[in-house]
Amino acid sequence: MTKKFAEHSGLDLTKVNNEILEMWNKNDIFHKSIDEREGCPQFVFFEGPPSANGHPGIHHVLARSIKDTFNRYKTMKGMQVHRKAGWDTHGLPVELGVEKELGITKADIDNKESSKYISVEDYNHKCRENVMKFTAEWRKLTEEMGYFVDLDHPYITYENKYIETLWWLLKQLYSKDLLYKGYTIQPYSPGAGTGLSSHELNQPGCYRDVKDTTCTALFEVLDPKEEWTKWGKPYFMAWTTTPWTLPSNTALCVGPSIKYLAVQTYNAYNDEQMTVIIAEPLLHSYFKAEGSEAPMDDYKHGDKVVPYRVVGEYMGTELEGLHYKQLMPWVKPTAKVDKNSPAFVAEYASAHPEKVFVAENGKDSFVEMEDNAFRIILGDYVTTEDGTGIVHIAPTFGADDAKVAKDARIPSLFLINKKGETRPMVDLQGKYYTLDELDANFVKDCVDEGKYGHHAGDFVKNAYAPEFNVDGKYDEKAAAKAEDLNIVLCMEMKQEGSVFKIEKHVHNYPHCWRTDKPILYYPLDSWFIRSTAKKERMAELNKTINWQPESTGTGRFGNWLENLNDWNLSRSRFWGTPLPIWRDEDGEEICIGSLQELYDEIEKSVAAGEAGYMKSNPLKDKGFVPGDYSKDNYDKVDLHRPYVDNIVLVSPTGKAMKREADLIDVWFDSGSMPYAQIHYPFENKELIDKRLAFPADFINEGVDQTRGWFFTLHAIATMVFDSVAFKNVISTGLVLDAKGDKMSKHKGNVVNPFTMIDKYGADPVRFYMMTNSEPWDNLKFDEKGVDEVRRKFFGTLYNTYSFFSLYANVDDFDYSQPEVPLNERPEIDRWILSALHSLIKGVDKELGNYDPTRAGRLIDNFVNDDLSNWYVRLNRKRFWGKEMSKDKLSAYQTLYTCLETVAKLLAPFAPFYSDQLYLDLTKATGRGGEQSVHLAKYPEADESFIDSDLEIRMGMAQKITSMVLALRRKVNIKVRQPLQAIMIPAVDDEQKNHIEAVKDLIKNEVNVKELRFVEGSGVLVKKVKCNFRTMGKKFGKLMKGIAAAMGNLSQEEISQLQTTGSYELEVEGQKAVVEATDVEIISEDIPGWLVSNEGNLTVALDVELTDELLNEGMARELINRIQNIRKEIGLEITDRINVTLSPDSKVEAALAGFADYIKAQVLADNVCIADNDGIAAEIEDLNINIKVAKA
Repeated sequence: MTKKFAEHSGLDLTKVNNEILEMWNKNDIFHKSIDEREGCPQFVFFEGPPSANGHPGIHHVLARSIKDTFNRYKTMKGMQVHRKAGWDTHGLPVELGVEKELGITKADIDNKESSKYISVEDYNHKCRENVMKFTAEWRKLTEEMGYFVDLDHPYITYENKYIETLWWLLKQLYSKDLLYKGYTIQPYSPGAGTGLSSHELNQPGCYRDVKDTTCTALFEVLDPKEEWTKWGKPYFMAWTTTPWTLPSNTALCVGPSIKYLAVQTYNAYNDEQMTVIIAEPLLHSYFKAEGSEAPMDDYKHGDKVVPYRVVGEYMGTELEGLHYKQLMPWVKPTAKVDKNSPAFVAEYASAHPEKVFVAENGKDSFVEMEDNAFRIILGDYVTTEDGTGIVHIAPTFGADDAKVAKDARIPSLFLINKKGETRPMVDLQGKYYTLDELDANFVKDCVDEGKYGHHAGDFVKNAYAPEFNVDGKYDEKAAAKAEDLNIVLCMEMKQEGSVFKIEKHVHNYPHCWRTDKPILYYPLDSWFIRSTAKKERMAELNKTINWQPESTGTGRFGNWLENLNDWNLSRSRFWGTPLPIWRDEDGEEICIGSLQELYDEIEKSVAAGEAGYMKSNPLKDKGFVPGDYSKDNYDKVDLHRPYVDNIVLVSPTGKAMKREADLIDVWFDSGSMPYAQIHYPFENKELIDKRLAFPADFINEGVDQTRGWFFTLHAIATMVFDSVAFKNVISTGLVLDAKGDKMSKHKGNVVNPFTMIDKYGADPVRFYMMTNSEPWDNLKFDEKGVDEVRRKFFGTLYNTYSFFSLYANVDDFDYSQPEVPLNERPEIDRWILSALHSLIKGVDKELGNYDPTRAGRLIDNFVNDDLSNWYVRLNRKRFWGKEMSKDKLSAYQTLYTCLETVAKLLAPFAPFYSDQLYLDLTKATGRGGEQSVHLAKYPEADESFIDSDLEIRMGMAQKITSMVLALRRKVNIKVRQPLQAIMIPAVDDEQKNHIEAVKDLIKNEVNVKELRFVEGSGVLVKKVKCNFRTMGKKFGKLMKGIAAAMGNLSQEEISQLQTTGSYELEVEGQKAVVEATDVEIISEDIPGWLVSNEGNLTVALDVELTDELLNEGMARELINRIQNIRKEIGLEITDRINVTLSPDSKVEAALAGFADYIKAQVLADNVCIADNDGIAAEIEDLNINIKVAKA
């Protein structure tokens, strides 16, 4: 017997992985899948670049599986899909990794006074080296998981060509007045040493609950109302979660429409009588209600109830303009006096020349503005959700604070450094400036050296302090345990009597996405992209994008666009794309958009004679030739720091123009990849301009990229090209551990992707991750689930093929025989082929909607429920016959077609096993002829094969079978034990007709003698059970009455509900319609019967056993044991046998009634009863010997 179809000795998916991968590489299948589609419609895919200085994780397997699935699917659908890999090589992850490795901080870089000094050149060289550290690991994962992507020609964001495209894009924004320099309050990370953009601050996990020391400070009123002076000193109360900002306070803000109270009471810390001002809604947050009646004079220190009396009520507008004493008079407010000063500053300086002073540099002038500060101002944003309803304003540490203060002509509390620059009290390392860093004239006129000096140099948060960051390692536990500046300041205020309450408070505070340390809000000079100017257009274009899930597009992403801020582009770092803007001291500037432009501008600088600032052109010196786009030419230069910093250009007025020191946000790098990966517009211009490689038809990354890569792609495309960057996007959720916890090395719950693939093969890992839950939902990764997929899905498919190949090889089937016409095939064949073509339609539809989960589940259900558990199981006997009858040929052709089609449908999801299955089939038959399933065409549904009515009938048979088998399990009666009957009360003629058509099949499957339809309601008693969760929302207060009424429905009324799908009733004079989907209709068991309900289908099973039924059950048990023994002793499936059974009354009774049946089933010539030395068999509580001999 020649074995045309390969027969395997077991399912080893890891081995399949390795063999198929070797075949792919040998035959160059990946490139053929692209080259063979040359001239076909394009499917544009963008690969989001991972950072190769980190290890790949199990979550990367999910994202890459989804990408690969759609790319393979579209390829098989006849489209050409270019798949260029990429590496994200700039930014904080790289720099912080290098700093950690070298044991340095940002302060050591380019700082020759540091003992750990490293030059920018050497530092960036180390970054370039480190960033590609794990590329081999990424390549290994990519290949082993079967992700078809071009790793040999990736785009790399640090390459000069890539950077040149970024410069061109920035030049477009600059030309459209969408790139500007501003001095604003921004999120700043002292841990990373750079400002952050708002989308970085909105990465998942950046806002965290922290427990901080908070205080309610007391600001003494200088011009109180008369009633405030009758009981101690008057104070405004203001609560803050950042006591370290209190020395920078210059105003207090109240809500204009909020009612405030004057309250006489005591300070519980020092027992001082006082009158405090607080918002009325927050009174009882600070004072217990019973205190309003407690005698004022009876208060003693330590009393739990502090007495108080309300002596005045005021709207916020009545408090405006009142003054208070500076809480911490360390520094007087000042403002710079120059042409850019706000009008109120210039006016004040002009009116008070005696308060103007010049910095020690002799150039910059400032005015001390204490008289304009420390007063009550109005703000609509003030709420009474927490605190006191009075907000402490520190304009240098909050954008809202700065705006409301400026509008009210309140100065900020700045320090002035040695360069004559205004700075907030906290430096970029997160500590109060030291006195020797400040301008001497400023210190003399505006600083109380004793009070300020007491805390100068203190870190405002322990997270920034060097003692908790030894060798670049942050000791979070030690930092949390130690006393911080907030506590110190609060204790000092307590001693001074300027605090009403000190307490620990849990609040949500932003942290740096890369250092995990808290950020500060800090005034900085930065370059911004004016994204707010295009936010309406961005929102408009976003509505054309197919988001999966839709809620991410309308919610997380859509809301983000609606509340968009300008994009902070600047980064104060070393390794990244340099901002291509050169400026002179007067603010004249140029934005460079290409190397040609830079080359030409340098030539101008060199040619400027004695005034020239460049002796030679470094690009020319290196041999760089503008316009030569070869790799060799571009590799001659380096566009990173420090080289571009050394280039000095000349302005039209002859002044030196130096490059702005900033780098750009690394997310601009990745958001520019559609253009930079092909060096647009310098090369491949038509690919973008003619929309051949842009926008993307599909992208996919994690939900964390919603405000990262997804946003920057969309923003750049909108602002430069007035287009979407992508048409379809899947935003995947998090991959958690089996318990639903976030994976982390600290918890020891990280899943190694290589371990999973080595153990189970890539296919089960991929298929499990895509079908276990929708991609956008968080996945609880459970190794047991992967193993279950391996066994239940791939094991079932393997067993189905093994069954087919075994018999096909015996019968020499190779599909060379003429096709049996569809109308001549048995109904069961027509059904499975109908189901197969419906499956093709369903999978095509779901993949067309970018839902791989539903598509994968359809394939899973077909293989397990329809093909294996139903079709193959019901038709095994058709393959046993000796002759190749038309019926047998139809069975072979039908099963083969199903297996070949499933191999193609499954190929995008499970690329390795599907290829083996496809090749095992097609090599034997010569059908297809492709070297790989991934070069084949995806199946297309043929409507002529689809018989919906037949599928409904067979679905009914499957459903009833499942229900009856569940009832058997309930009473532990095996399927081999025949039962007498099942009863079904059909809800309508259609249901009855469908069941009648498959009646014999159902009886055979569940092993019952009769299937009876029962009419009327007298046989089965039904009850209605309301779903309170859904109905409660629907009916509200009527629910109780509705539940009572539904519980009292007659059997006829319940049948009406089942038949029509709804029931109308009146409760409390109101009409209500209850849908069948709102309730569960259950049938009560009746004596001798078990009842099951599923939707509008009810089945009752007769579980009483007669002697005749028991004898037949024994006969079937004997058949099962004899069949197993045939296999154990190695008989061929066609061998005839003789059987001897041990004497026993139950065996004899079974043989008396069913001897011929037994012989036919086991291919026995003779079955007799006699003592024998055969194989011991246990049947229920019976032990016998069975001897099987070849006839």
